[in-house]
Amino acid sequence: MNLLAFNLPIVVLLPFLGAIVAAYAGKFNRLAAAYVSGFVTLLSLAFLFPSISQVFSGHTLIQSWPWLENIGLFFAFRLDGLALLFALLILIIGLLVVIYARYYLAKKDSMGRFYAYLMMFMGSMLGIVLSENVLQLIVFWELTSITSFLLISYWQHRKDAREGARMALAITGAGGLALLGGVLLLGHIVGSYQLSDILSQGELIRNHALYEITLILILLGVFTKSAQFPFHFWLPHAMAAPTPVSAYLHSATMVKAGIFLLARFFPVLSGTDIWIWLVGGAGMITLLIGAYTALFKHDLKGLLAYSTISHLGLITLLFGFSTQLAAVAAIFHIINHATFKASLFMVAGIIDHETGTRDMRKINGLIKYMPHTAALAIIASLAMAGVPLLNGFLSKEMFFAEAVSASTESIYTWAIPVLVTIGGIFSVAYSLRFIHDVFFNGEPVDLPKQPHEPPRFMKIPVDLLVIVCLAVGILPMFTVAPILDIAVIGALQSAPPEYSLAIWHGFNLPLMMSAIALAVGAWIYFKRDVLIASYERHEHINAKAYFMRALEYLLAFSVKVTRSFDKGSLQNAAAWIIFASIVITAYGFFAFDSAVLGQRQLMPVDMVSVIIVSLLVIASVVTAIWHRKRMVSLVVIGVIGLVIALIFIKFSAPDLALTQISVEIVTIILLLLALYFLPQSTPKEVGKTRLARDLLLALVSGIGVTLFTMMVLSREFDPISYYFLNNSVPGGGGTNVVNVILVDFRGFDTLGEIVVLALAGLGIYAMLQGLALPAPSNDIKGRIWNKDAHPLILQTFTRLMMPLMILVAVYIFLRGHNLPGGGFIAGLIASVALIVMYLSNGIEWTQKRLTTDMHLVIGLGLLIATATGLVAMTLGYPFLTSAFSHIHWPIVGEFEIASAIAFDLGVFLVVVGATVMSLVQLGKLSTLSHKNQSVVESQLKETKGSH
Repeated sequence: MNLLAFNLPIVVLLPFLGAIVAAYAGKFNRLAAAYVSGFVTLLSLAFLFPSISQVFSGHTLIQSWPWLENIGLFFAFRLDGLALLFALLILIIGLLVVIYARYYLAKKDSMGRFYAYLMMFMGSMLGIVLSENVLQLIVFWELTSITSFLLISYWQHRKDAREGARMALAITGAGGLALLGGVLLLGHIVGSYQLSDILSQGELIRNHALYEITLILILLGVFTKSAQFPFHFWLPHAMAAPTPVSAYLHSATMVKAGIFLLARFFPVLSGTDIWIWLVGGAGMITLLIGAYTALFKHDLKGLLAYSTISHLGLITLLFGFSTQLAAVAAIFHIINHATFKASLFMVAGIIDHETGTRDMRKINGLIKYMPHTAALAIIASLAMAGVPLLNGFLSKEMFFAEAVSASTESIYTWAIPVLVTIGGIFSVAYSLRFIHDVFFNGEPVDLPKQPHEPPRFMKIPVDLLVIVCLAVGILPMFTVAPILDIAVIGALQSAPPEYSLAIWHGFNLPLMMSAIALAVGAWIYFKRDVLIASYERHEHINAKAYFMRALEYLLAFSVKVTRSFDKGSLQNAAAWIIFASIVITAYGFFAFDSAVLGQRQLMPVDMVSVIIVSLLVIASVVTAIWHRKRMVSLVVIGVIGLVIALIFIKFSAPDLALTQISVEIVTIILLLLALYFLPQSTPKEVGKTRLARDLLLALVSGIGVTLFTMMVLSREFDPISYYFLNNSVPGGGGTNVVNVILVDFRGFDTLGEIVVLALAGLGIYAMLQGLALPAPSNDIKGRIWNKDAHPLILQTFTRLMMPLMILVAVYIFLRGHNLPGGGFIAGLIASVALIVMYLSNGIEWTQKRLTTDMHLVIGLGLLIATATGLVAMTLGYPFLTSAFSHIHWPIVGEFEIASAIAFDLGVFLVVVGATVMSLVQLGKLSTLSHKNQSVVESQLKETKGSH
């Protein structure tokens, strides 16, 4: 098998696998998590490496497999110059962060958890930049929001970390929803969700009636993720994360995701007035706000956070200029910003690690104690300021040149060079403050720790990044030009414009702007004390306070609405749902068709149907009358379930009947276990008004549902069932249409359902773990429970019946593709067999003999079901496409074998694992309660004896 034929998905998925291994390895050796993460990152680079030459040769590499082809979803990956640039930034800086974090994290910090989060985030970012299908891109986009939430809140004991993480998730998550809407509209306009199709339809998109709303929705996603005004305020609060996280998220990854999307959609969305005003306007405001605020921050990471906001605004403004040369400058600055900002964050982490503080009012004169670190910080800071012979100078000059070019568009654009120069001035000022306040400016003040150089390997990542800053600044044509050229081609989807990376362009207006920025920036720095004092005397807009207040109002409003409809009563909530359903359904029918019944001929009424319906009605009425007696109600509800199973049999639906009976048995066991801890009788209703309301609502809903059902069934319609009946054997290879639908035609739905079932089982297990509830010692009439919890006759019979029940489950499972049965029904039967063993023999006795961990059973089931779909994709078929064939064995004869049986096996295992784990955990509550009750009774006896 040629792995290079699908190396791109391997590059993306390897970090997710690495996250699992790192988390597991970290349990045994905390450093093993770092080594695993470093190895996985190198492995992803190794799989990416063979494709690099193709991209430099001018090719765009696309690897695609059908997934849900009918809705335009493909498992598809794309590697062009732009994707390659970002993938290299993610992996190379990610590797440096992995090395750095190994020395940064304290012994009390969980390395396994940290590196697991970091690897998941790395995989999510790689998924964004390498996705060919934009729907798939959205999935990875949302994963970055979730994994960044985990990383920012890594120090869970800190309130600021929890609040910062929630803020980042709320804002970027909301932007993600807007982006989803924009992407769906974009795919609707083009007729495809593949980037190859979208990027070739720029004229169609810009001239479409939906262009404006599509652009606004996409920009909302971009601006929230890349911290653009007015959504910029979440990024500084994300600094509560460990410094390696800040170095990674805010230099090369998280905040660059929105910038990547601007570059990716630049050829098809740019060039219009609305693009220029929205993108350019947001970029300009963000550039100035970030640069101005950074100067006044005393916290090193706070200064770097606002400088990051400013530089992101600079890049956004360049894309907002909407010219090809501006796009070149933007991509160039993306590279430069990633290198000097990652190195500066790491330096901030080193200073914090070795001095115990990041307050620039205390960490003065560190050049004497940390000369190596000081040299690295000075070079990186000067690169950030745009000093000549460093990489930041080159992209800053291109930025100033594009600002000058944009100023010629109209009489109103003369302000652009002035404003960007002001941004450059503050950039110089805060860069000088980072250098002078920290490494010069006197002696340290009350440091928690004696400063000294960090371990050697903690500095190596910074060394490498600073070397890049110097190399690109001095020899740009030999270092950055090749990768920049192919990245520009990938972004523009055309030949790049002529541009120069020369260090010297002669005396011109951009050089004059740089000189002004350097000179005035230095002057402002030396006047910083007066400016800082003035800044701190005045109140400023506290975006976090407004956000938290808005969140409080939203929560208060939601609580008010909930209490208005819910009022803590299940009946009240059900009443509103039923009432709304009746009203909406009635409107849907009578607004378009006033006739109650249609012209379709109905089936004749037979005596069997009358008997079954009568039983159902009687059982339902009895349940309503005896509902206060919970045990009696439970028995009658079981009768209702059996009657419904008879209805399924009557109308030739044996699969549904088997499922109904199996679910009914499991549900009855569940309710019996739960009822043990609930009051044995339901309290009487309060007030005749409520009883009258409930009776009226019951009558109206019953009559309404009956009437609506008759309205539907009495009208002619074309059922979809004929498609499945006609294609079950030729398409799915099975005569049991229901099972073929579940494992083939709608296999993706079934996969989603078993994932939900697995999560529900794990959730129930987690909620009940360690829970102790008071247990009743007698029934409703005061009779003491039988002390023999596990009668001998029950133990004997269940041990005899267990093998037979498992054999029946296996039989039902194996016949399911062609006869009534299947993995779900078989799983329920096997679950009942296991639960009965637990009930009759006790949990301790059974667990000594059934030692299999149900967590592993659930995981294995999901793995098998998912692997079945992935195998089909590797063979070039849509996800979860099944294959079947007939084989002949001696004695056995000819029989059919289908790949869907493997998927059904996954369903079987998940059903068994989730059901048994949930019910056994619920059963443990009664065991624990009995033990607690025994302890209490023994203590009371001891107390009476002592008296």
